[in-house]
Amino acid sequence: MVDLISERLKLVKPSATVAISTLAMEMKAAGKDVIGLGAGEPDMDTPQNIQDAAIVAMRDGKVRYTAVDGIPELKDAIISKFKRENDLDYARSEILVASGGKHIIFNALMATLNEGDEVIIPAPYWVSYPDMVLICGGVPKIVECGIDAGFKLTAKALEAAITPKTKWIILNSPSNPTGAAYSVSEMKALTDVLLKYPHVWIFADDIYEHLVFGDFEFCTPAQIEPRLKDRTLTMNGVSKSYAMTGYRIGYAGGPKTLIDAMRKVMSQSTSCASAVGQYASVEALNGPQDFLKDNKVIFERRRNLVVSALDSINGIVCPTPQGAFYVYPSIVGLIGKTSPKGKIIANDEDFATALLEEAGVAVVFGAAFGMSPHFRVSYATSDEILKEACARIEKFCDGLK
Repeated sequence: MVDLISERLKLVKPSATVAISTLAMEMKAAGKDVIGLGAGEPDMDTPQNIQDAAIVAMRDGKVRYTAVDGIPELKDAIISKFKRENDLDYARSEILVASGGKHIIFNALMATLNEGDEVIIPAPYWVSYPDMVLICGGVPKIVECGIDAGFKLTAKALEAAITPKTKWIILNSPSNPTGAAYSVSEMKALTDVLLKYPHVWIFADDIYEHLVFGDFEFCTPAQIEPRLKDRTLTMNGVSKSYAMTGYRIGYAGGPKTLIDAMRKVMSQSTSCASAVGQYASVEALNGPQDFLKDNKVIFERRRNLVVSALDSINGIVCPTPQGAFYVYPSIVGLIGKTSPKGKIIANDEDFATALLEEAGVAVVFGAAFGMSPHFRVSYATSDEILKEACARIEKFCDGLK
């Protein structure tokens, strides 16, 4: 029988975060007591004014196909956002709207990668980066950025990773899965290196921009070094900050040549993003922004709660992240132990599996993000649920022998 599946797709793994969240939901549906800490989406409702804008759009019949790369009203709102918050100037022809941030990344890689082109990806990384590179024919160039480096790429490590085959570097700040974020000085050190290599393009994944804590100052590469703007794609979206994951709207600003190429990919694949989602996103970007500060207070409190609880458990080291809504604890002190039901914890996947089966807590194992032995916790849920989850994790770890 002819093998149906392409050789390229055989290189790709299913998303571990989606798999864990799906399994947790299935277990709950079967009546099991499971706390899911795998999903990367806020538990807040979409602000009412944004919901109202979606309803008005539907009632006004704004439910048809739009231009492939987005409605003019949303492009203008994105242009205003980039100028207001990032000091970046774009024309409408330099803006593209797609069905979520993941779609932006895929379109950019599909539009630009040739066979063998390398993409530098700091690890830990969001699970989809390497696999999207592989689907598009590229080669993921993984650079490990361990706990001692604050899970961040250094200028020295970046320069060592660049080769004549390097096409892109992907910078995600604040990061999924670690919550680590680059300070202005750290970002400047990276952009200074990139200035020396004009063949390297920069992908800035800024999806967690509004979720930084304390007095930390968010920055994005083209803002720090304007001379890189002509080879930088700055991506953002409404999913995380505006609690609009299901609206499926991501956007990017970049050079017209790149935007045109990405639009061509969309024209022969998905076509436009959701019309209703686009009109709701106009209100999200142009409307009141006060709730962003309120939500940030909530997430910072949850971060502190989870870091304090997990870091006090013997065998776990939990760094305090600068942003996003994840923590990425190390379990190096637990490797080699045995769970109460007899499972040997040989790696972080064993830990996550035993934790789910024996304690009813779903987390994502670190190998999925390119660095072990760690696990990721999403604290985008209520304080009460987080307290119970951390208590279960502590009890499970105390029971390891």
